[in-house]
Parts: sequence; C-alpha cells; structure tokens
Amino acid sequence: MMTNILGISGSLRKESVNTKLVHEAVRLLEPTHFVTADLNLPLYNGDDEDRDGLPDAVILLADQIEAADGIVLSTPEYNAAIPGALKNALDWVSRKKPNPWADKPVALMSAAAGRAGGLRAQTMLRTVMTPFGVRIVPASEVAIAGAAKEFDDKGRLTSERYQASVQRLMDALKKEIART
Repeated sequence: MMTNILGISGSLRKESVNTKLVHEAVRLLEPTHFVTADLNLPLYNGDDEDRDGLPDAVILLADQIEAADGIVLSTPEYNAAIPGALKNALDWVSRKKPNPWADKPVALMSAAAGRAGGLRAQTMLRTVMTPFGVRIVPASEVAIAGAAKEFDDKGRLTSERYQASVQRLMDALKKEIART
C-alpha cells in the first residue's frame, strides 16, 4: 500500500523533541512518501485575509493536508495548552474551502518536559480539531515525559516502552488509512 504521510510538529524549535518524535514515528511507519509541515506562518488576522486572501504558506499547508493519506501530529505543552504556532496554523487552515482535514486519519502524540508528557495539550488538541471532522486514530495515547532525555543523538527514542507505544499508534494509523 502506498502511503503519503504529513508530519506536523507543534513546535518551531530547531531541536524540538516533538519534531524528533514525528520523525521517529514516521521511521516506524515506513510510508512511501513523507513531508514535514512548516507552521512558521503569519499570525491569523481576518482583516489581512480579507485584504490579501490566504498566504501562500497557508495554501501549501492546506494542500499538504489534503494530499496526505494520514497525518502524524505531535504537540508540546506550553502552560497546560497547545502552542500558539499550532493553534494559529489550525485557524489559518480552517479558512481554506473545502475543508482539507475532512475525514483525514490523524495520529496525535506529545513530548514535553513534564511528568504528564503533554497529555493536557493532547486533550486540548483533540477539542480544537473536532470541528475539522478528522478521524483521530483510536489507540492508547503517546505522551513522552521528560522528553529531552528520551532521544539519542540521532533523534531515536531510547526507551523500548516508548518505542512500543509509538509503534502501536503507527500500526493503528496504518489500519485507519486502509479504511479510507
């Protein structure tokens, strides 16, 4: 089965543990094609949209979402919530018609410094994605706690427990994509 996967990291940081987690998940998934989304977008402002339309970077992101067979999305937790860059991207893409997210299989994960590994951010992310009509992959949650210490110098997870959790989620994503 050919698969086209879009990876979305909710962090803009160069050495983001969430970006590493997306790449580790995709390595385990072994898709035919993989692309990473760029969330470095201008702040959403309805006046700017009315005047200029959707920015090219937003159109590209929406097109990547639409073209993907499935999406691997990992979010950090900033102050018990998803980061502004991720919410901003979701707000921008929501302006694209038709809805590029409709019925799209999405595997959610998180990596954070805290003990809960970003579970509060995942809960919020599920809530803000509900209006898009995505199919959030039904599998046990992947939340990497103390994430800065969980990856080796090649960006691979060092814990067999976390590797197994990510593998289960990627197996569930494969099944969800096959249903499409």
